[in-house]
Amino acid sequence: MPEPSPPAPNDVRLRKILDETLVPPRWPEGFVMRGFEPADAPALHALLTEVFDDGTDGPFDEWWPRVSGDAEFDPALCFLVINGKGRLVGASLCWAMAFVKDLAVHPEARCRGIAEALMWHAFAEFRERGAAHVDLKTNTVENPAAVRLYERLGMFEVGWEG
Repeated sequence: MPEPSPPAPNDVRLRKILDETLVPPRWPEGFVMRGFEPADAPALHALLTEVFDDGTDGPFDEWWPRVSGDAEFDPALCFLVINGKGRLVGASLCWAMAFVKDLAVHPEARCRGIAEALMWHAFAEFRERGAAHVDLKTNTVENPAAVRLYERLGMFEVGWEG
């Protein structure tokens, strides 16, 4: 099973134990979550590119074959949030190993609870699949708001070896 990419400075691996602390996701009014379809791939890439703005995903023609061809990719583990205008404003792309690869919310849709609802949904999905915990990688310096969210959800730091 492939491991997440090695840590950069200030990267941490966080874990959520899938126990009785799980709560149902609360979707903000005017937003709906739906599953991923292959036709969503360009919009997902555009959202990730805009939110992360680090160039690491590269152009769509390189990113999509790399993601969709990864052994850990399961389209059923990609959760999309759509606003009232039908626009993709949030997404959680998870690997089958119970790892949240990407969590992204468009800047115009932030501070409404979308990221939190996506995480609770992912936790529930992995628990249904029999996972004991879910991990993710984040950067404490570049993403302090994300770290605060993850800690609020009960996630804690673990070693890189898993």
